[in-house]
Amino acid sequence: MSTEKKVWTNGTLTYTTAGVVVLFCWLLWGDFAWGLKERAVSFVAGLMVKSYGISNFWYAVLITAYPCFTNTFLMPAISFWSDRHRGRLGRRIPFLLFTTPFVVLGLTGLSLTPVLGEWLQGMIGVEKISLNMCRLIFFAISWAILDFGTTLTNALFIALANDVVPTKLIGRFLAMFRMMSLCCAVIFNYWLMGYAETHATYIFAGLAVFYGVGLYSLCLKVKEGQYPPPAEDSSKPRNLKDAIKIYFRECFTLPYYRWAIIGFVLCRHSVLAVNTYVIFYAKDLGMTMDRFGKLLAMIFLGAFVLSFLWGWLADKFHPIRVGICGIGVLMLVQALGGFFITDITTFIIVYVLHETVIMSFNTLTASYPQRIFPKALFAQYNSALEMVLALSAVLLAPVIGKILDLLGSNYRYIFTIGSVIGFSGFLCMLMVYKYFLKYGGDKNYVAPEVPAKK
Repeated sequence: MSTEKKVWTNGTLTYTTAGVVVLFCWLLWGDFAWGLKERAVSFVAGLMVKSYGISNFWYAVLITAYPCFTNTFLMPAISFWSDRHRGRLGRRIPFLLFTTPFVVLGLTGLSLTPVLGEWLQGMIGVEKISLNMCRLIFFAISWAILDFGTTLTNALFIALANDVVPTKLIGRFLAMFRMMSLCCAVIFNYWLMGYAETHATYIFAGLAVFYGVGLYSLCLKVKEGQYPPPAEDSSKPRNLKDAIKIYFRECFTLPYYRWAIIGFVLCRHSVLAVNTYVIFYAKDLGMTMDRFGKLLAMIFLGAFVLSFLWGWLADKFHPIRVGICGIGVLMLVQALGGFFITDITTFIIVYVLHETVIMSFNTLTASYPQRIFPKALFAQYNSALEMVLALSAVLLAPVIGKILDLLGSNYRYIFTIGSVIGFSGFLCMLMVYKYFLKYGGDKNYVAPEVPAKK
C-alpha cells in the first residue's frame, strides 16, 4: 500500500495537500481584508462625497474616472516591473509591502475628512469658503492616496496567486477567491450599509486597521519560489521608452489579444452605469440604505452559494463559452429592466435578476485571463486588459454622468445604457472564441507569444 503523499507544484514551489490548505488560508485571509475594503469603500465614499453637493458629472469624474485614469499607467508599470523583478522576497511581495501603507493612509484620511474639513474652514474663514468645499479638498487628497495604493495592489494580488498556487488548482482557488469577495459583500451590505451615511468615519478607520493587518500578515506568511531570469534578448528594455515599446508590442500586436481585451472590457462596462448610480436610483424610489444593503446582502449570499458551481462550469466548458452565455443573458435583463421598473417592487425584481446574472458572469469568467494570456508574462498581459478597462472607464463614466444630468437624473436609463454596451461586448466575445479555436481550442490551446524583435 502506497504511503506517498500527494504533491502539488508551481514552478520551484512544492506543496503537500496540507501545505496547499495552509497556502489557501493565508491567501484567502489577505483576500478577505482586501475584499472587505473593496466592497465597502465605493459605496461609503460615494455617499459621503454626494452629500457634499457635487453633480453626477463630477461624481463620475472623481469616483470612477480618476481612479481609472491612474490605472492606465500605474498598473502597466508595476506589472511590467514586477514580472521582471528578481529579489530575496520574490517578485510580487516586495511591491505589496510598499503599497499597503498608502491604502492605510488613504482610508485614515477619508475617516478624518469631516473633521479636517471643519478645521480648514476655520483656518481660512467661514465667509471665504464653504464647509462642503473644505471637505471635498481633504476627500480628494485622501482619495488620491488611497487610489495610488489600491491600483498597485490590485495589479499584484492576482499575479501573486498565479505565481504560488499550484496550476492544477488555480480554477478552484479563483472560485474560492470569488466566494471570499462575495462573503465580504454580504458582511458589509447586511450589517454595515445601514450605517454608511451616519458612521462613515468609523467604517473607514476600521477598514484601515483591518487592511493593514491582513495584507502584512499575508506578505509575511506566503513565500514565493525561484523564478527563471527574464529572457535575455534584443528586446530587453534599456530605458523607459524601450520598456513602453516592448509592453505595447507584446500586448497588442496580435489581433487575438486585442479582441480578447476589448471584448472583456465591454462586457465589464455593461454594468458601469448601474454600479455607479444604482444607489441613487434606489434612494429616489424611496428605499432606505439599510433596506438596500440587506437586499444586496441577500443577492451576494445567493451568488456565494452558486460560485463553486460556476467555477466548475468554467473549468468544464471554458470561460469564453460560459462568458458568452452570461453576457447574452445580462444584455436581455438590462434591455427589459429599463422599461419594467416603475416602483420599489419592480426595482427589486429587476435588480435581483441583474445582480445575480452579473455576479454569475464575473465568477464564470474569473479565470478568463489565466486561460487566455501567456503564464510567463501574465501580470503584464493582465495589466494591459486592466489598462484598457480603466482608460475606457475614464472616457465612458463622465459621458454617462453627463447623459444622466441632461435627462434630469432619471436613473432608470442606467439599465438601457448597459444593454447597449453589453451587446457590443457579446459580438466581440464571439470573435475571441473564433481565435481561441484557431490557437488549439480546449485540448491543444497554447497562448501565442509575439516573437522577440530582432
